[in-house]
Amino acid sequence: MAIKPEILIADDEPLTLELVVERLQSEGYEVEVVSSGKEAREAAGNSSFEVVLTDLWMPGVNGMEVLAHFVKHYPETPVIVLTGFGTIETAVEAMKRGAYDYLSKPANLDEIVLTLKRAIEHKDLKEQNVALRSQIQEQTRPDSLIGQSAPMLHLYRIIKRIAKADSTVLITGESGTGKELVAKAIHYYSTRGEMPFVPINCGAIPEELLESELFGHEKGAFTGAFKERRGRFELANRGTVFLDEIGEMSPKLQVKLLRFLQETKFQRIGGARTIEVDVRILAATNKDLERAVAENKFREDLFYRLNVIPIHVPPLREREGDITILIQHFLKSHCLKKNIAPKGLSEAAMESLEQYDWPGNVRELENVIERLVILTDTDEIQFQDLPKRMQTTEQVGAGEAITYIELGEDGINLKETLDNLENRLIIDALQRAGGVKNKAAKLLGLNRTTLIEKMKKKQIDFPSSSVA
Repeated sequence: MAIKPEILIADDEPLTLELVVERLQSEGYEVEVVSSGKEAREAAGNSSFEVVLTDLWMPGVNGMEVLAHFVKHYPETPVIVLTGFGTIETAVEAMKRGAYDYLSKPANLDEIVLTLKRAIEHKDLKEQNVALRSQIQEQTRPDSLIGQSAPMLHLYRIIKRIAKADSTVLITGESGTGKELVAKAIHYYSTRGEMPFVPINCGAIPEELLESELFGHEKGAFTGAFKERRGRFELANRGTVFLDEIGEMSPKLQVKLLRFLQETKFQRIGGARTIEVDVRILAATNKDLERAVAENKFREDLFYRLNVIPIHVPPLREREGDITILIQHFLKSHCLKKNIAPKGLSEAAMESLEQYDWPGNVRELENVIERLVILTDTDEIQFQDLPKRMQTTEQVGAGEAITYIELGEDGINLKETLDNLENRLIIDALQRAGGVKNKAAKLLGLNRTTLIEKMKKKQIDFPSSSVA
């Protein structure tokens, strides 16, 4: 059963009220009647009205005050002002103050009904637009920031805290951790969220072209500059520029970027006109910029300009419990995108993926799941379907292989790979032994003192047991 629209009428003339109420009820409206502006304001808090129809001239609180109350506290509710003392000046004033429309007495009932219908349609349209805008925003928000691990919950809190600060942010983290998604989240949660988010990869564009990409150029500024071009800073005015791989920027461009950060002004290549823009800068790198500064590979003053608010994105191997959540998300997402029947993972396959170190982080995980969705014929992905490097054995015994490490096209860092493997085995042994180092050492075939020395050297901090 459809809900009847509810109308609030405020008028101190009984005859007018009777005629209007009778007609509106016959049209299917629910009507609440009050005889003063004070009662109208009180009624506002007790119900949700589709439209308010108020007389302008009432003793005490008049119609203009009723209008002001609804505009301030219930701006989504259209207010129609009705009066027998209508003048052009009064009508204009009511509309300026936010009235939806203005009608004169004596009441033309057809005109009132028509105006009410239009007001309700107008309100519905506004609500639909708000819902649509919200839906579009949700779709453009970085929904791949997924995870409930302690490091991710900490990251979410930091993002929400710094989003509205409008300060420059330096996002650090390994390749594939989702630094651009963090930048998008900061942008969309900020006061600039409805303005442009303009990313640029400083490491993917040659130096001679990067300057033009950032600052733009005038026609004829260099060979091939056939027309004027606006740079990313101009395109992002009132929004956010995301400078990815900032550590790859050349020293020459670092100087120009520093000057822009100090002055928020620049000139296009080949131009004489100074352009001023309002943009927020978010930068990201997988390099150690402090070391680069110490080695004179990155400007110290620019580093401090960018590093106003540092934020670190944790690698996937430190996000306990998130691998399973991400796998389920990517399985569902890629099956849907590619119009493939839903797939799952066998217990052995899931366990193997959970034990893998994921050096390529979330990006590597998504790519693997996408490949498995496409190449696996069955509705359950099995252990043997996984890439060889991820096929870890379910149980480990003396002399058994722990993991299959595949030599990629570019080779591997053997020392780092073995070191990571040793770290993982030590932590696994400590977990299985409940923190008892004697037990853990036996599981690893080591002396207790050797295990303790390795833990100190590797800075493995594991809660000690009273019988350790």
